[in-house]
Parts: sequence; structure tokens; C-alpha cells
Amino acid sequence: MPTPVFLTVDIEIMWRHHAAGLDPATLFERSFEPAGVGLSYQLEMLRRYNLKGSFFVDPIPALIYGLDPFRRVIDAIQSAGQHVDLHLHPNWTNIAKGDHQGSLSRFHLSDYDFNEQLSLIEKARDLLVAAGALPPVAFRGGNYAGNDDTLAALATLGFDYDSSHNGSVHPHPSGIGLPARQIAPIARGGVIEVPVTLIEERQGALRHFQICALSVDEMRAALDHAVDQDHAVVTIVSHGFELANRAGTRPNAVHVRRFDMLCALLDERRDVLPTQHFADRPELRLGQDDTPLHPNITRLRWRQAEQLWSNMVSERAL
Repeated sequence: MPTPVFLTVDIEIMWRHHAAGLDPATLFERSFEPAGVGLSYQLEMLRRYNLKGSFFVDPIPALIYGLDPFRRVIDAIQSAGQHVDLHLHPNWTNIAKGDHQGSLSRFHLSDYDFNEQLSLIEKARDLLVAAGALPPVAFRGGNYAGNDDTLAALATLGFDYDSSHNGSVHPHPSGIGLPARQIAPIARGGVIEVPVTLIEERQGALRHFQICALSVDEMRAALDHAVDQDHAVVTIVSHGFELANRAGTRPNAVHVRRFDMLCALLDERRDVLPTQHFADRPELRLGQDDTPLHPNITRLRWRQAEQLWSNMVSERAL
């Protein structure tokens, strides 16, 4: 049976750019379309390779900046034939437009109780739909923050999926009561939890399948491992800003290459690793005992060297 792939992209206004006091036009550009390798670039690569992507959009900053920037983002995603789901960084609810610090005492969704989470998720969902999105079926907490109260709130609001469990940042802020090494989808709290895929980079050290976190060799090995071991699902993470440097002023050549190569790898493996939208509601084998890719010192050392080069070249100040 093929292993479905959820290629997910988190789309959000970057807090550090807001905190730096950037004007709105620059803030939106560096969050959504930085250096020509943002949302539009990623949508074009998915179109070129005929892949499906699930875009988790955080609309909460619309409380400060209005819905128009999010209408443009959502229209671009849906017009490209891709699907919008819900993302949420709750710290935006405590600030005003001119406030570049805000109340950061509870930055993560998992720091809120059930009723607070229910209200926050409902507000975010309604903003997303008001900006033109189809009703979302899946959710991911910002910074992978979520717990069992999150799942209960999502079930109450009619969501089908959550993808907040990330064993590399467990038990906080990713606080769902599952083992850190859980990577197979599982029914829990009235929804289906679809954890982010992990590899074991060193004995006992987990690293999640994210564009900025894994080398091409690690991604290739993780995909082949999922096929060889008949995994239930592969869940991959990117961000709209992730292919640029942290300032959003120039492409990060390492990350761009990784994303491009990932698209090519998924194209080559589409018969056994078909990309899916959560809204497709693909048949998922629940509760399997899938295990992360085992460590490999050669892959680890190569990624560390590659990351050092990336930090020295792509991230240097202009």
C-alpha cells in the first residue's frame, strides 16, 4: 500500500520582523514572499512537479493588520489548486499595531487551558474563512505547541486532523501525551493526530523532517526508509519564509536546493509516496509502530558542514 505524504508549509507573519518595527509592506513581503523564494516560488515548484501541498495559515495577525494580506495569500494558494489549513500563534492576540513587544508570558498554545484554546482556535478559524479559505480540516499549533486540550478543542470545533506532535520538541512546547518517537498517525482525543516525521540523528536524539533541518541525503534516506518499512504516512514541514535568510533579504541557497530536490524526490517516488491534502481524507493506517530512520554519522557530518556553510554565506549581513 502506498505511503501518503503530507507536504506542509506553515504560512505566518514573522514575529521577529514585527518586533523589529518593519513597516507593513516590508513585513508582509519578508514574511510571505522573501527574496523571491517565498509562497509564490513554492507554489510554482509544486505546480512544476504536480505535487500537493497543505498550507497551514495563521490569520491571527489580521486582528492587527487586517484581512487583506491574508486574502491575497489564501487566494494564491487556492487558485494554485492547493489547500489551506489552520495555523495559530496565540501571542498575537495580546498586542496592538504599534506594540512591538506585546505580552509574551504565554507564547505557546499549550500554555492555555481548554476553554482559552477553544476560543482562540475558533477565532482563528473564523478569520481564516473570512479571508476566503474553505473551512479547514487540519490544524497545527505554532512552534508545534499543542496538548490534549488542543485535541479536545479541535474535536469540539469539528476538525478532523491535528499535526502538532513533534517528538524533537517534546514535551514542551509540543505537549500531546504521546511518545516522543510517535510518527505514525493515531486516533486521539476525537481527531486523528498526524505527527511530524522524525529521524534519529544520533542515538536517542530526534530531529524532525523540516527543510531547514535535514540535508538532501537525510531527506532521501528518510523517504526510502518510509517506503522500505511500509510507514503509514510521511509528514514534512516547510515555512513560507524558510528558503530565505533570517532577515528575508536574500535566498538561502542551501534551503532552496533542499526544497527543489525534495520536490524532485517526491516526483520520482509518486507511485509509492503520493502527496495528499488533508482535505483529501486519504485512508490512513492508524496506530502502526513506525520508527524513525536510524542514525548515520556520515549523513550527520555532511549536514553539519552544509549548515555551517549556509550560516557563513546565506545568513551573513549584506
